[in-house]
Amino acid sequence: MTTQPRARPVATAPQHRDLRGRVAELGAVRTAVQDGPSPRATEAQRAKGKLTARERIALLLDDGSFREVEPLRRHRAQGFGLEAKKPHTDGVITGWGTVHGRTVFVYAHDFRIFGGALGEAHAEKIHKIMDMALATGAPLVSLNDGAGARIQEGVTALAGYGGIFRRNTRASGVIPQISVMLGPCAGGAAYSPALTDFVFMVRGISQMFITGPDVVQAVTGEQISHNGLGGADVHSGVSGVSHLAYDDEETCLAEVRCLLSLLPQNNRELPPAEPSGDPADRRCEALLDLVPADGNRPYDMRKVIEEVVDDADYFEIQPGWATNVICALSRIDGQVAGIVANQPQSLAGVLDIHASEKAARFVQMCDAFNIPIVTLVDVPGFLPGVGQEHDGIIRHGAKLLYAYCNATVPRIQLILRKAYGGAYIVMDSRSIGADLSYAWPINEIAVMGAEGAANVIFRRDIAAAEDPEAMRAQKIKEYKSELMHPYYAAERGLVDDVIDPADTRRVLADALAVLRLKHADLPGRKHGNQPV
Repeated sequence: MTTQPRARPVATAPQHRDLRGRVAELGAVRTAVQDGPSPRATEAQRAKGKLTARERIALLLDDGSFREVEPLRRHRAQGFGLEAKKPHTDGVITGWGTVHGRTVFVYAHDFRIFGGALGEAHAEKIHKIMDMALATGAPLVSLNDGAGARIQEGVTALAGYGGIFRRNTRASGVIPQISVMLGPCAGGAAYSPALTDFVFMVRGISQMFITGPDVVQAVTGEQISHNGLGGADVHSGVSGVSHLAYDDEETCLAEVRCLLSLLPQNNRELPPAEPSGDPADRRCEALLDLVPADGNRPYDMRKVIEEVVDDADYFEIQPGWATNVICALSRIDGQVAGIVANQPQSLAGVLDIHASEKAARFVQMCDAFNIPIVTLVDVPGFLPGVGQEHDGIIRHGAKLLYAYCNATVPRIQLILRKAYGGAYIVMDSRSIGADLSYAWPINEIAVMGAEGAANVIFRRDIAAAEDPEAMRAQKIKEYKSELMHPYYAAERGLVDDVIDPADTRRVLADALAVLRLKHADLPGRKHGNQPV
């Protein structure tokens, strides 16, 4: 019997056989990863007025807190020249750190690598960090600066986006999700930010659209710039897609940190409380002069909010869109509260389609994350008009009604002046579940204004009178004295108390304190079928 000779082991290069040598090699690799693909790519990024992905993460997170995940990941795609270009990170930086000492997960597209385009490995890194955020119950912030799907990887890249969308949806209402737009976002990629709780944009460098200007021109003949089609001002003032827009990245990321300080880590926690140096029982004497008793005179509801909240400080959401309603996060006696308020300075504070959608979305967010809701009411009704009716004011107004009726967090209503018709009901009245309702002594709660009511109820008397105008004035006065005096709703238990406006802060602080641990259950169901 003959024996075969043993195969000799393949020789390997004797590089860094000892651990110290391997550690040095690792250090060189990590340095290369931190530096990015090339100085030229970094210069090109700066030439666009943009920071690098790592600089953005450093601004968002507490100093030295970032821990990167899969920094050495490379794609495994072949063809179209990809096999010759396999940079570390594959164009996205993922990991976690802290904001004000609390854990936050983050991913940031690196435009210097493949233009931030998403491929299979790129998507898998994002999927992993999203899964970690959901599993640990911590907020997720995405810093978006990517050119969409990596065309060379075909349907694999599209499937990667599908995985992101599915995770966005699963995490909705469980952990806060914030999208920060710091570059272009086109096509299907725009749907991930749209699925998150908040969208931030920076003027001049960020755009969002489903079809770009070239396609729009080819299909419709319309000529428009990238910013004109989907820039920060368009989405924060016209479409309502963006919640906030800023002039530079530094301010934008500082405001993201501010927002995170007002949100809980997840839906199982209360929002973070902070000691307040502003006395809870501080009298707000300025309110007596800020709000005119004449219901037809406008005023700035923001001034009222400043008087009531801690240190006149609040974080307004979507300030440039649907300006006839204000949505803001603030603190009252150190406790976070969501504020929904009609704005008499804009369209007299009426509810229309956009205002209803804006407020409904905000109420849902507050309810998802255990944030009490304070509703400041001064509303003449829903906006009349053919356009509003044809565009579905009934359906859109029902969104706000649904959101309030479905909310189980503490809910406090304060009626400052007028509250007419269906808009009174929709603005968190006692009848749809407000825990406590208060009113100022100038409140008018009715089906409609006294003038309109008198014209309907007494039209025959007015028409038959020798002096119709005098009769109309008499009937208006009569209607007001009978059905619109400031204690009418309180006498019927629809308002819990009529309060001195100067006591507003104290009353709200006391109400929030007693309702802080409120617990309410909804009927067992898979989910409701809310208006869309």
